[in-house]
Amino acid sequence: MHIEVKDLEKKFGSFIAIQKASFKIQKGHLVGLLGPSGGGKTSLLRMLAGLEQPDSGEIFFNGNLANSLSIQAREIGFVFQNYALFKHMTVFENIAYGLKVKKQKASVIKERVFHLLQIMGLEGIEKKYPHQLSGGQRQRVAFARALAPEPQLLLLDEPFAAIDAKIRKELRIWLRNLINEFGVTTIFVTHDQDEAIEVADEIIIVQKGRIEQQGSPWEIYNQPSSSFVASFIGESNSLASPISLQGFPDLPRYFRGEDRNSEVKVYIRPEWIEIRTENKYYLASASEPAVVSHVHFRGDSWFIEFQLTNGTKLFTYQSIKEHFLKVGDQINILIHQLIVFTPSETRVLENRSKIDPMPVFI
Repeated sequence: MHIEVKDLEKKFGSFIAIQKASFKIQKGHLVGLLGPSGGGKTSLLRMLAGLEQPDSGEIFFNGNLANSLSIQAREIGFVFQNYALFKHMTVFENIAYGLKVKKQKASVIKERVFHLLQIMGLEGIEKKYPHQLSGGQRQRVAFARALAPEPQLLLLDEPFAAIDAKIRKELRIWLRNLINEFGVTTIFVTHDQDEAIEVADEIIIVQKGRIEQQGSPWEIYNQPSSSFVASFIGESNSLASPISLQGFPDLPRYFRGEDRNSEVKVYIRPEWIEIRTENKYYLASASEPAVVSHVHFRGDSWFIEFQLTNGTKLFTYQSIKEHFLKVGDQINILIHQLIVFTPSETRVLENRSKIDPMPVFI
């Protein structure tokens, strides 16, 4: 199903849940609705499902206006955060429920249910009840029940929120493979950015009822359209004062002008920072001297915090195979690039001293 939303708005009393939301979703894509709590993600999902009616705006399914369609006519499968399985029904009966509502033949229902049980890795538990299952099994049953009637659109409201971290990681891969196999257009709400980046074809960032940005995980991470997106997706060092950095002679000018300081944000991703410690060739005109302030072991990497001579505190990651650093070590850091947000523009600045470096041997 191809989806198009135009200028959608929704209020609950004086609270504005959704403001002029517009976006398109291609058929067969898996799209993550990502944003802080209360940002409007679930409200969007419920309006697509027909559980809430928009105050204004239009929803199109395959080019046809869907605002007035009943829930049943929308051909939507819905997986809730709390599974919402029927406690008095067996696994088989839960999965078969939608097919019985559509009055399918018993033979068709049986074939479809057992096919889904096999795909979901749930063979042999069809006679069990929900309370006899693990959290991961209950979630898979909920997916099977939603997919049984062959919906055109699958909506997932924080589907893994009630599952422990280890199982969640396993289910992310499982969900990606599942959607690829069924080819159904899928929208899932999550506040977990790692989950969205790993699973989704596209991400839609929602904040205060507005669509901040839509794009692939790579685009959202590497080309954020606003300081909010840059700070919300991934980790970043944030600079909010007019400092000077080697290789970035244009940086101070962005902070000039009356009352602009609070409106200018500078972000540096940790992977844009390189630590240099050995006595070898380095870019003297592009590097900054610093002192290590904290070192944290993260299993597959070191989380390094350090302070520049001008007092700026930054952090980055270093492979555990690299030279071991300790608090108080003198280092040189090379910032390869940074991104500047002002009220009028967004600019990615490259370290200009790398273009025509001055080599130094120490």
